[in-house]
Amino acid sequence: MTDHQHEHEHEQPANTGLDQASWEDRYRDAPALWSGRVNPSLVVETADLSPGRALDVGCGEGGDVLWLAGQGWQVTGLDWSAVALERAAGHAAVAGLTDRVRWVQGDVESWQPPVASFDLVTAHFLHPTADQQSPLLARLATAVAPGGTLLWVGHAVQEEAAAQWGANRFAAATDLAAHLDPADWEVVVAAQRPRPEGSGHHVADEVVRARRR
Repeated sequence: MTDHQHEHEHEQPANTGLDQASWEDRYRDAPALWSGRVNPSLVVETADLSPGRALDVGCGEGGDVLWLAGQGWQVTGLDWSAVALERAAGHAAVAGLTDRVRWVQGDVESWQPPVASFDLVTAHFLHPTADQQSPLLARLATAVAPGGTLLWVGHAVQEEAAAQWGANRFAAATDLAAHLDPADWEVVVAAQRPRPEGSGHHVADEVVRARRR
């Protein structure tokens, strides 16, 4: 499984297992793993999009899902942690957004999204291995409707993180964008961007934004 959770300015948990059970333990061992704030790249890259149907892959405790819902999107959040999704649903209820969100428990490596069903598919910090990148990106891309947007954000490679998680889990935006067929996709952004100050030990993100033709 991928290291799929949103950092949201929190340090990575001490448990570094990448399997589903390890992530469930992380969530159970803390009242909250992430800050609940929206990822900055999502705000920037959706600023010029009209709200529609969105899919957030690896949604964790729902920070990005709830932000999108608050902007008028109808959002599906996918995660493999039952604990995280329960918390996300609770946050949605408190925010009065239950009617704008849907939660799905599933593994991104095997879950098949409905084809051409979303105006926005967004994934932050999935970090699959090199062998997993192309098939996962292709599967998520199938969910984007014509004219819709695919947004993929990953941390730029950093020595400490590469030693912990494996260097092959960090890909340049330009390399990821090369997996998208130009006949089907217009790559709008494929670049490394600095993270805001106070964002923890990661200093830059690799951002790919593409529009389905």
